[in-house]
Amino acid sequence: MQQAQDFVAECDALATVLQDLPEADWDRATQFKGWTINDVVVHLHFWNRAADMSLTDPERFQVALARTMQGMQSGMRAFENNEIVARGHALFADWQALYRDMGVRWAGLDPKTRVKWAGPDMSVRSSITARQMETWAHGQEVYDLLGLERADTERIRNVVVLGVNTFGWLHRVHGLEIPAQVPVLRLTAPSGAVWEYGEDAENVIEGAATEFAQVVTQTRNIADTSLTVTGPVAQAWMDKAQCFAGPPETPPAKGARHVATG
Repeated sequence: MQQAQDFVAECDALATVLQDLPEADWDRATQFKGWTINDVVVHLHFWNRAADMSLTDPERFQVALARTMQGMQSGMRAFENNEIVARGHALFADWQALYRDMGVRWAGLDPKTRVKWAGPDMSVRSSITARQMETWAHGQEVYDLLGLERADTERIRNVVVLGVNTFGWLHRVHGLEIPAQVPVLRLTAPSGAVWEYGEDAENVIEGAATEFAQVVTQTRNIADTSLTVTGPVAQAWMDKAQCFAGPPETPPAKGARHVATG
């Protein structure tokens, strides 16, 4: 399953940035809700562990999920940080050991195998793609904080596809009527190839695949990208785009998230 290999590659790219980070920097606040780098990696490790448990021990996962949903009522950050106590490079080692182990085991799975999750059941291909998306999205706040431009590869396509596939869900979660067709997307991949999706030629989104992925993961405001958006359906989508689960989230304000300078 290629998506499992892409997940590991995404984690390894972030690990390269984190592996030599001084311990004191792990408590620096990012532009994302004030999360620290410790918060970011705790979050990624917590949900990687949950995804893996849904595969290896479904009954235990159901018990753990019920406890998690109850515990998070008092705040996700506090609950996750209470569940995972390692910090800094000790946390890094735990996170890396698990994601590499998952990559080996998940790569051999039938992509259509079903697993439980917080919402509806999903395929293991969807589950591991969601883990890559989360790693890529939350990794962005680390890159931004450290003033680093990320060099994306073709595996960003998994995040793009997730963004396209959640078009209908986005409208449902906002209580809106789902448009009959998905706007046409013409996105330039890191390799220079053009990826095309959608059917509604009166609503078109064109530009870099990375920037589309940034918008649907809410790591950038649409106004902070060079994407060209034509048509009311396309504009409305980009104004509230969200490819991750949960209730509707407000995208960052214009200029709120960027690569730090100085």
